[in-house]
Amino acid sequence: MKSYKMTIAGCERELPLCKVDDNLTIAAFIMFGDTEITVKSATELLKKVSDFDVILTAEAKGIPLAYEISRQSNKPYVVARKSVKLYMNNIVSVNVKSITTQKVQKLYLDGAKANMLKGKNVLIVDDVISTGESLEALKALCKSAGGHTACCASVLAEGDAAERDDIVFLEKLPLFT
Repeated sequence: MKSYKMTIAGCERELPLCKVDDNLTIAAFIMFGDTEITVKSATELLKKVSDFDVILTAEAKGIPLAYEISRQSNKPYVVARKSVKLYMNNIVSVNVKSITTQKVQKLYLDGAKANMLKGKNVLIVDDVISTGESLEALKALCKSAGGHTACCASVLAEGDAAERDDIVFLEKLPLFT
């Protein structure tokens, strides 16, 4: 399998290249199981983000990063779920479509989790920001819950996202056409 070599938070990694369609290939960055890069990325992002009260991420790939930022900052984190669970009440939801998802999905917050965001400065985190669709959905979810987006952060900014001035990230990740 072809790959793209890069250094992220001081860690050298080979990212597998994955064909999205006939005109686009992406380098897949998977934090799951990579404790070293998760810990080091959280440390570096905490040096760059503005002040926040609570962390918000989407299920699933942003969870390790949100957990580690939470652990290092001693601030709570909330996970927007991709499906409604039996225990959820007073649900807040938004639609999302990302580059790695073939169809529109929804993100959900239980009312109790939504209340954790109410009136708070929220740090939105994800592993990679690409098209910005997931980021916009998380911002909308934060707003619906009564929170204020203090900062948006990711380990990598893919393609044109690296030109954005409204996000904090560690490294640029190219798109391959």
